[in-house]
Amino acid sequence: MKKIYFLLFSSLTIFAGEVPLASPNLAPTHPGSQLYKEEMIEAIPFWNKFGELFVYVQTHYTKPLFLAILIGVPLAFAFHYFVWGPKKFSHKGRKFLIFPKWQRIVHWIAALGFIFLVPTGFLIIYAKYFGGGEPIRFARTIHDIGAILFAIAFIPMMLMWFKDMLPKSWDLKWLGMLGGYLSKEKKEIPAHKFNAGQKMWYWTIFFGGALMLLTGFLLYIQTFDKSLLNVKIFQIDILRIAILTHLALALIIVALFFTHLYMSLFAIKGAVDSMISGCKSEDELKHLHSIFYKDIINKKIDKKLEEGCK
Repeated sequence: MKKIYFLLFSSLTIFAGEVPLASPNLAPTHPGSQLYKEEMIEAIPFWNKFGELFVYVQTHYTKPLFLAILIGVPLAFAFHYFVWGPKKFSHKGRKFLIFPKWQRIVHWIAALGFIFLVPTGFLIIYAKYFGGGEPIRFARTIHDIGAILFAIAFIPMMLMWFKDMLPKSWDLKWLGMLGGYLSKEKKEIPAHKFNAGQKMWYWTIFFGGALMLLTGFLLYIQTFDKSLLNVKIFQIDILRIAILTHLALALIIVALFFTHLYMSLFAIKGAVDSMISGCKSEDELKHLHSIFYKDIINKKIDKKLEEGCK
């Protein structure tokens, strides 16, 4: 495992150039951690293999990549909004209950977690530009609270939508036409209750969210029972792997979170109402979730779903 880890980050440094020496004061510290004990001394010779590479990746890649996400993704969606504009559907006529109350509660707990996690994550990454100190320590506390909220919602959210999120053949058609978002034409889009884009978000959270919680927990406690691993590895290397995994996943998840926000708040007028009232209009379902709409009509459950919105 160490060889793979070393080769991976060696390739990054070959691409990036010369690797500077690691600064000793960048070593993680935490009172009571095993990092302070004899293992820290034992691990020092290995810093030439992993420590310098870790610091280099942290120093040269983290901030520019997150800045690119922070600026690039909103700019791309701003371009989309002004070129193609939002999709508009009639909210008059029949509405169908799509999300029961308990699903909406679970969703909003997770959403609140993200609202805490994402801005504070940026504050932590760019801590020195905000002066560090007490405001950043407070941001870390809010970040931890956000992680707890997300952890509470994680399992019920994954279970309640698991079946609906399984890939289907029409998802490829949706991807091929990018959900119709690069067209002003109002037409039927092949999607069931969730479209392929929503499924991508779900599966990213399914695997990535679990890893984010695990690595975040490791970074919080800083000391891990290595006997659970059948490999010789130092505590500090576990933290390095956890930090890099956490940051890499955060890049993907934050980009998709911005996408989710844009779709909910701007790309489809009134879309966020479905997570407030639980209801979607017939016009929106008929066009954006055409397979689901035909399904509820054919199964004759449309009137029952309509009753839920009265």
